[in-house]
Amino acid sequence: MTGDPKIAIVHEWLVTVAGAERVLSEMLSCFPDADLYALVAFLPDGAADDIKRRVTGTTFIQRLPCARTRYRSYLPLMPLAIEQLDLSGYDIVLSSSHAVAKGVITGPDQLHVSYVHTPMRYIWDLQHQYLRESGLDRGLKGYLVRWLLSRLRLWDVRSALGVDRFIANSNYVRRRIAKTYRRDAQVIYPPVDVASFTPAGQKEDFYLTASRLVPYKRVDLIVEAFAAMPERKLVVIGDGPDRRKVERWAGPNITLLGHQPQSVMIDHMRRARAFVFAAEEDFGILPVEVQACGTPVLAYGKGGALETIVPPERDNPTGLFFDDQTPAAIRAAVERFESAIDRFTAQNCRNQALRFAADRFRRELGAYVAAAWRDWQAERHSGNWSPGWGVAP
Repeated sequence: MTGDPKIAIVHEWLVTVAGAERVLSEMLSCFPDADLYALVAFLPDGAADDIKRRVTGTTFIQRLPCARTRYRSYLPLMPLAIEQLDLSGYDIVLSSSHAVAKGVITGPDQLHVSYVHTPMRYIWDLQHQYLRESGLDRGLKGYLVRWLLSRLRLWDVRSALGVDRFIANSNYVRRRIAKTYRRDAQVIYPPVDVASFTPAGQKEDFYLTASRLVPYKRVDLIVEAFAAMPERKLVVIGDGPDRRKVERWAGPNITLLGHQPQSVMIDHMRRARAFVFAAEEDFGILPVEVQACGTPVLAYGKGGALETIVPPERDNPTGLFFDDQTPAAIRAAVERFESAIDRFTAQNCRNQALRFAADRFRRELGAYVAAAWRDWQAERHSGNWSPGWGVAP
């Protein structure tokens, strides 16, 4: 970049290594001199050392009681906290946002690029589902939470005005950004570690699903579907608050392995006949990792999955979709898959996954930010400056 601009990267909470943190790790690789800020930083020992050593600053939430384990309880304070980060010494601010990170305050001579994993779904299109699943859809406490979410929506829209360029992690999120903030975004798909997720060996006679066992992942529907197909085996990897619900449906053909290390996950991804995915995700890295292992994916046909899986109606298919989040729809998808199983090859799946490799992400992100900075510099020093909000450089 011309003039070596000083860069700050802002993330929400650093407490575990999930999809957003893997994206963050590649951002840090792309900009090796950037400083990293977060609301809180409590990454466990031995995890994500490349991220931990880059942390430059956190917010006052880091010092509040029980913040390590109950940081989400401080959601009402997060807009205030993120606005207290002093980033005035940086030329470019790159926020990695799925909640409040895009709300950092920048000045007129700073370029703010926000990579949005998703607008806050629990205050926008998933508010009613969130309230039902949390038991907050009625009573005085429910009214107080609705009021809080209303205030967060106002702040969320206002904070979007401080973003100069939006990047979305999928076309689905691009549409959500347009709906929520009335802004356009450039799509740069997240990075997938295709070097670690590789094909190996022969397929075996079982289906696989894996995720945190939380309501929106709909693992209970997958287990219920396979409970009605006793001749087919299902392996479930993951743990979470929905475990008891999943256990109630699990028959003798269903194996629940709980939480497993990545090596066990990869081994099952390689050997499974197919992976079943019933969640509506904004992008969904897991189905791409599965395809990198040479395994097709049967997915709910909504959200980011539509952009990462090639259905049988197209050449070189890597999976298929079911239209409803119901056990009956999942069973029908399994039947369709098995009737056309010869069309799905490990090489096709692998080739599709390679479209989302980490080096592609770093190349696209670096080029986008460099071009945005050049345009920003040119506009500021011309007599014809205009914000150009949402227009990709």
